[in-house]
Amino acid sequence: MSPSIDLQHRGAVAWLSLARPAVHNAFDAGLIAALNNTLDALASDDSVRALVLTGQGSTFSAGADLNWMRGMAAASEAENFADSLELARLMRGLNFFPKPTLARVNGSAYGGGVGLVACCDIAIGVEGAKFSLSEAKLGLVPAVISPYVVAAIGARQARKLFQTAEVFEAPEAARIGLLHRCVPAAELDEAVDRELHWLGKGGPLAQAEAKSLALRMGGMTRADAERIDTENARLIARLRVSPEGQEGLAAFLDKRAPRWVNP
Repeated sequence: MSPSIDLQHRGAVAWLSLARPAVHNAFDAGLIAALNNTLDALASDDSVRALVLTGQGSTFSAGADLNWMRGMAAASEAENFADSLELARLMRGLNFFPKPTLARVNGSAYGGGVGLVACCDIAIGVEGAKFSLSEAKLGLVPAVISPYVVAAIGARQARKLFQTAEVFEAPEAARIGLLHRCVPAAELDEAVDRELHWLGKGGPLAQAEAKSLALRMGGMTRADAERIDTENARLIARLRVSPEGQEGLAAFLDKRAPRWVNP
């Protein structure tokens, strides 16, 4: 088991935690690989009826790790493409995971962390959590998470939030559909247990087919998602090595405003 994650089996429910609290559960290549490998294993484990995804510490996930971002800024377009494909595989694997998934959003989620929330079937968050699709401030776009975020919140909300990169809070996340509920922190586990109670009453085959049905009726199939993910991985790779992307990443790492921001 990778030190980046923690996996516990509580009866028929797998509890998968992002376990990098010192860096607010930020993504790096190791965390992405560990999540991909674990999801693959759990998908074929007949003893697992449902999956809960959460974060250790006070944050769900802060998005990209600083050292990972430094590596992306220095990497070639081809290297960035390969890197982005792995993140896309994670989002796709979670979105099409063949069992019910529940995001226990214990704190704030930014960038790719929002993608994880959007890919889960059910999302319950604490009232104090904050969210942002912050990529535009770096001269980038939320490319590989975009199909899943748009499916969760709709194109109208995405057009706004993809461009403003603003921070919004849990009640707004619930209003637009990113969360199903936001609850006080003291009630989070009770709310999660209530959803698991209802999920435990369903037939596993029926639930798998119901999930597939909902995705298909929403216009999303795994084959289409793989094609779109590849296109979006190419997009973000191109933007990361573009002059604007390089300036945005450099400004973020240097803790200064990018040149396009008026003083």
